[in-house]
Amino acid sequence: MNSLPKIGPDTPSGDGHYKAPRTFPIGPHFSRYEHNPILTPNPENTWEEAYVYNATAIVVDGRVYLLYRAQDSKKTLYVGIAWLSDGYNFKRHNKPVLYPTEEWEQKGGCEDPRIVRDPETKKFIMTYTAYDGSYARLCVAELWDLFEWKKHPPIIKNDDWAEISNALDGTQFIRRAWLKSGAVFVEKHKDGQYYMIWGESGFYLATSSDLTHWKITSHDFLSAVYATGKFDWQDRLIEPGPAPIKLDTGNPHQNYYVLFYNSSTTGAGPYPQATYTISQMLIDYDNLQDGPLARLEKPILVPEDAGEIDGQVDKVVFTEGIVQFKGKWFLYYGQGDSKLGVATCPAY
Repeated sequence: MNSLPKIGPDTPSGDGHYKAPRTFPIGPHFSRYEHNPILTPNPENTWEEAYVYNATAIVVDGRVYLLYRAQDSKKTLYVGIAWLSDGYNFKRHNKPVLYPTEEWEQKGGCEDPRIVRDPETKKFIMTYTAYDGSYARLCVAELWDLFEWKKHPPIIKNDDWAEISNALDGTQFIRRAWLKSGAVFVEKHKDGQYYMIWGESGFYLATSSDLTHWKITSHDFLSAVYATGKFDWQDRLIEPGPAPIKLDTGNPHQNYYVLFYNSSTTGAGPYPQATYTISQMLIDYDNLQDGPLARLEKPILVPEDAGEIDGQVDKVVFTEGIVQFKGKWFLYYGQGDSKLGVATCPAY
């Protein structure tokens, strides 16, 4: 087993030469790493012997840390951890850092982590989806060192939620008790609360005073919607990616963020049915009630490589992690729900 890095409240995070992006979009031309995939199943560890993909990312003490989704041969879901000194080549812990322990995680597991660091307490906060084989429930975990996570119950303790969802054939249906995918703003809103964008059929909002205990802003679907798919390549669903990235526009009256997000299509547009793509939208954090300010009309990443077109799930690229590191943006993404790849672009 690799010796574990030592991390505590005083361990610095973020790249020492970080420069906030000044314009939307970021990039937007990301180039796939020529040696993808960078993370593949490990047959020596039962919990990650079948698939590894969908990683969140954070820079701590001069390294990139990935928390990634893994599955065993029975498709039980776990979260593993790897650390990289150059953004591409990694070491990984041989035990999962998140695994099924709660009743709402049995028969499914823990999946799709998204990580931030509390700017005040310096704790790491992870949103993740607990799956019990029937329902997905959005949960939060916290810790100091990235390895020993303290879990909290689902942000909705009962099943008091229903939404309008789109089937693959384009028909709509009511889906109940399905909450997942939380992308957290680590800056307090002008109202004193933290906000999270969450959801899969559309984007909704949740608020918190401490980044760990959350409540959704409305239990009524129609009044809760922040954004839905706008273009034909995102007419099935949209799902937030990593934590939103703050822009430095030079204007103190513009509190703008860029959100990388994922989409899927019914096949009505240029991509085959069920294709997952990655794009960006621009958010005015001071005016969340108005929905996004802008979004790209085309994806920045679509399935092209063989491992993205054919996998556990075909035609999928899916991101939950982006960091600025050593002068580049590293966009980590799942390939066909089977392996993990990365695409980069210059940061400045």
